[in-house]
Amino acid sequence: MAGSSGGEMSFWDHLEELRGTLVRSIIALCLASVLFLCIRTLLFKAVLWPSRPDFILYRLLGLDFSMSLINIDISAQFFVHLKISFLCAAVVTFPYIVWEIWKFVAPALYDNERKSVSRAFLLSSWLFYLGVAVGYFIVLPVCLMFFMNYSVSPDVVNTISLGSYIGLFTSMVFLIGILFEFPTVILALSGMGIVRRDMLRKGRKFAIVAVLLLSALITPSDPFSMFVLALPLYGLYEFSILMARK
Repeated sequence: MAGSSGGEMSFWDHLEELRGTLVRSIIALCLASVLFLCIRTLLFKAVLWPSRPDFILYRLLGLDFSMSLINIDISAQFFVHLKISFLCAAVVTFPYIVWEIWKFVAPALYDNERKSVSRAFLLSSWLFYLGVAVGYFIVLPVCLMFFMNYSVSPDVVNTISLGSYIGLFTSMVFLIGILFEFPTVILALSGMGIVRRDMLRKGRKFAIVAVLLLSALITPSDPFSMFVLALPLYGLYEFSILMARK
């Protein structure tokens, strides 16, 4: 692999470059985490908004929905604060971390590969934030409505713990953001000649099954929630076909 100076790099040079990439990324994560730790009130106002009746989706649909959260673990609020601060820091620093990875990977690519892979890296941040938005504004509130309205008996009242809500929030918002990176992976693999457009077209029926399985794993598995998530995921697959080389 050629280094930034154009010369050949040894194994130890690669390790040094990787170490620098990791250190800079970790420092950025830590600084952003400290920032979110310092704005606790504003942070959790946004995190808990989908649990309140004034959330934008409920107002648009004219729904009367609300839920109360309780804390049943003496240390839960502290660790939830740490977890959410770190995850939000990861969201904010995502473009910078992607840029650091690109700087490390780019010298190993041939000229004909670099253009397609660079496009994939540029696209990755947009798709990640799109996935986070879909998870936060659509999939999460739909799942909350399903869970809160489902009851095995009228004698059982839904009382939701903070930890349970945060677990669902994490899987619905951050995991969907990661899943939206699929076209980025396809574009990069296509640029390196590993994946072709005709391969993806032939795999449509398998993609539908995979999308439904993923949607069932992530959502509560009721048909409506699955459809809400499956539709954009399959749209990403079709988008990947358009992005891939012929």
